[in-house]
Amino acid sequence: MTQRLPPSLTPLDAALTALLDRLEPHAPLELPLAEAGGCIAAGMPLLTAYPPRDVAAADGWALAANDLVGASSYSPLPLVSAPQWMEAGDALPEGCDCVLDADAVDVSGPLAQVVAEGLPGQNVRRAGRDVADRTLACAEGSPIGVADLLLARMTGVDRLSVRRPRLRIVNVPGATATMLTIVDIARAAGLQVSNHEARARDEASIADALDTSSSDLVVTIGGSGVGHRDAAVTALARRGEVIAHGLALQPGRTVAVGRLGKVPVVVMPGAPDHALAVWLALVLPIIDRLSARRPRRPLILPLARKIASGVGIAEIALLAEEQGRWRPLAVGEWPLRAIADADAWLLIPGSSEGFAAGTPVDAYLMRE
Repeated sequence: MTQRLPPSLTPLDAALTALLDRLEPHAPLELPLAEAGGCIAAGMPLLTAYPPRDVAAADGWALAANDLVGASSYSPLPLVSAPQWMEAGDALPEGCDCVLDADAVDVSGPLAQVVAEGLPGQNVRRAGRDVADRTLACAEGSPIGVADLLLARMTGVDRLSVRRPRLRIVNVPGATATMLTIVDIARAAGLQVSNHEARARDEASIADALDTSSSDLVVTIGGSGVGHRDAAVTALARRGEVIAHGLALQPGRTVAVGRLGKVPVVVMPGAPDHALAVWLALVLPIIDRLSARRPRRPLILPLARKIASGVGIAEIALLAEEQGRWRPLAVGEWPLRAIADADAWLLIPGSSEGFAAGTPVDAYLMRE
């Protein structure tokens, strides 16, 4: 059965411009490292050098390389005092600049003897080698990744300043699988997510769930169409303002956008492919503005084959990377298998008829 659409379709750019108008970044907050992953860095601290001093990079004997010139198994070098044994990670004693393997020093006799030469820095991790002094914990406006958290932990930082927008998700009964997918994506993006279920699929129940008291963005899932049981848009009109219902976007044409006071609202379709497309085309730009995120970097590769698109509708293509080229998996309509196999997505503007094979296109990775 053909999907019914709103009587007119708003251009994607016009809807996005209206949603972003006067939208300010969320205020920074400090979070423990366990909660900061995926959030957007804001006002990062300067890290101290790591390691703070020269340390052993392997188990062995701490010695000074200049004192070992000429030492060999044929000409052992006796030591006045036994060298200090190092475990990997131990700070080197004053005056030592190398760590020799266990069999390089013979301690069986009355005097310890060195039977091998050493080089300055041998088996030593120099001070500041891993992290230079006064290094930024993470570039401001960038997502905080696993490596950033590692550097912070190793240098003694236990909290980071981040922007973590608050997302309220309202699930309309009948779209649970889609809702759970969006929740997972939102949490992986570092958002503070609260999830709420409307009591029923009617206007009053959905309207009651549209609360912005602790939200920077509200997303409803399901009920965005024009069928008898699709009440999410009328619920938004009852509580706030509907900017547009029905966008020139495929998948995702029945999406609605609006506001509850100053808080932007996106009413997503319940189908997973349509909801995911709306997330990429509309929700990500809102999140980026709220979190003051640096512009996302596309990966530019040539197309393995042409993509055809109809003028007047912005379409999103799913792509897989193969031998340095983008292979189109689906355009406009997305089978679930294509979503699972996709490496990247490409927004085809409504003014474009598509791209010829071999054309370099700037696609964005599905998993950053």
